[in-house]
Amino acid sequence: MRFCLNTDCLGYMPFEEMLDTVAALGYESIEIACGNWSKAPHIDLDAMLASEETRKKVLTIVKEYHYKPYASASQRTRSYTIGVLLRSPISFDSTLDGIIQAAQNAGYATDAYNSYSDPERELKNIAAICGRNVDGVIWEPATPDSLAYASQFPESTPLLTIGPNGGDQSLLLPYKEAAYKLTSELIERGHQHIACLMTKGRRTQDFLEGFRSCLFDHQLPYSDDLVYYDLNDSLPGKIGSRDITGFVSSHYRRALEFTQMISPLHYRLPEDASLVSIKNDTAEALAYPGNTEISTYTIRNSDFGAYLCEKLIAQIEHDKEQHPSFVQDFHLDNTSTIAAPPTSAIKHVLVVGSINIDHYLSVPRLPHIGGTVSTKSAARYPGGKGVNQAIGAAKLGHRVTLIGNVGVDNGSDYIFKAMEQHGVNTAGVRRCAGEDTGSSFIFLAPNGESVIAILSGANASLTPDDITSNERLFDNAGYCLIQTEIPLESAKVTAITARRHHAKTIIKPSSCDYLPDSIVANADILVPNEHELAIIETEGKTMEDKAAHLLERGAGCVIVTQGEHGCYLRGQNVECHYPAADFTPVDSTGAGDAFISALASYLMYGYTVRQAVEIATYAAGYSITRKGVIPSLIDRLSLDAYVHHSEQ
Repeated sequence: MRFCLNTDCLGYMPFEEMLDTVAALGYESIEIACGNWSKAPHIDLDAMLASEETRKKVLTIVKEYHYKPYASASQRTRSYTIGVLLRSPISFDSTLDGIIQAAQNAGYATDAYNSYSDPERELKNIAAICGRNVDGVIWEPATPDSLAYASQFPESTPLLTIGPNGGDQSLLLPYKEAAYKLTSELIERGHQHIACLMTKGRRTQDFLEGFRSCLFDHQLPYSDDLVYYDLNDSLPGKIGSRDITGFVSSHYRRALEFTQMISPLHYRLPEDASLVSIKNDTAEALAYPGNTEISTYTIRNSDFGAYLCEKLIAQIEHDKEQHPSFVQDFHLDNTSTIAAPPTSAIKHVLVVGSINIDHYLSVPRLPHIGGTVSTKSAARYPGGKGVNQAIGAAKLGHRVTLIGNVGVDNGSDYIFKAMEQHGVNTAGVRRCAGEDTGSSFIFLAPNGESVIAILSGANASLTPDDITSNERLFDNAGYCLIQTEIPLESAKVTAITARRHHAKTIIKPSSCDYLPDSIVANADILVPNEHELAIIETEGKTMEDKAAHLLERGAGCVIVTQGEHGCYLRGQNVECHYPAADFTPVDSTGAGDAFISALASYLMYGYTVRQAVEIATYAAGYSITRKGVIPSLIDRLSLDAYVHHSEQ
């Protein structure tokens, strides 16, 4: 039973004190005396009739106390309560929060229900809302058929529908506009191959429409193949082949999942692809450690909720003032993951070669025929000339991509972890079923000299098809580093492919019995040591003669490394001997790889061949000062310090 109090009995009290007192007594409704028969009015009736401002002021105070006005039995009693019917979880959506705050500011309470897209539950929620005698309803229909339930609401109850199932008059967050403008952000930066990362939900239809419309308006092709509801294994390949250079995401969480997918493959944002997304205005739970900051538009859900509430209250109170549509200006929160397409990025180093696990055995003397040596010292490092040169170039500040084969074993996991640690892109590294990762066994003497035995493993299975299937990785390569610890035919195809993509080649002729003209002729720089030179070139007696003959066979330049004696440079218009850098040897195993990675790096930095050879000689000397190839490779800061000192 509801009780109503006539305020005449409290006429001695000021207006607000009277309301406080009645509220404390538990009355739900009041009849306010206005000076007709009552001798203790709380309202000046003449002032109320004469001034709209006075009327609004009094009603605002009453609303704040949630009083329900007394009316005749034939009229429905106002509750100053707004009903909210939702269809889906909104853990990261502050729309409801905006509704509640705006309602409270206007003196209204809120009564919210969620159907979780269940039509049966939705119908029960509608019945419950109607039983609560709410003054108006904000309704997100669960399904397109839910609009048939609209007849359940009293005709006099103002009703706003929201969401994709709300019919022609439904009010929507500007997902269509956001998708259109996000796609425009990519197009304005030169992207023409753009895909859409989607999550099925309330915003799907509008977001997809905005994406399609933008492509259409800019005369770019659209197909359903450009829309990804699942982050499948084909996506990284699309990035590597440049079939897709930009991504638009409908959900921030999906964008985060995408960054986590491509990160282990060493694709970088925005260097390899650009990514933009929308984001709710509340702090979304970031599910992964070390998340990339993504370029986003922030959707102001709470502002939209406040807009809905204010629009509904205007209808409830018969406010004839025009209520404009919800508008949001979009701008990128940051530009961390958006840039021009990768084809216009700086050049990278491509390495094609062997991938091994280096097993170091420190021995008192190198093994000889018929002899036996023992050791108590052993160590394991990532190795192979491909790995060594890739990490060497990466430590000198370049983006590096590696092509090669590994087995399906623990050794391959070890290699991938090392590549990830040094930032080397392994998109071209293939795991070969039934193969072991290559191994090298290095016998290291106290004076730094070594003997190496190699078990090729998966390296021997690197075929020309492995090269051609990764041809996309040759795009925008400045230098391609090739070693012949892989099959010669694969090395030849690599050199030819590099030439076709305008990449310079540096070839190391190791572990081969000869070097065909087809490889020599495609070598911009050929880097044998003295022993390798004697094998690959039989013409001429001296080192100088052999180098000259290699030039005649088509090599652009020949650099012969000579260990403690430095190196010899021979080109079409240059011939020079370089002394070795003054370092005490501990392990000379990786000197050649350190030399080549530094040579390529500083040629790419714009140094002349003469200058780059001098720098590379220092890097090779530095590398012999400690055991293990990878730990001994010089970093850019240290090598730049030498360069600056030598230039003074």
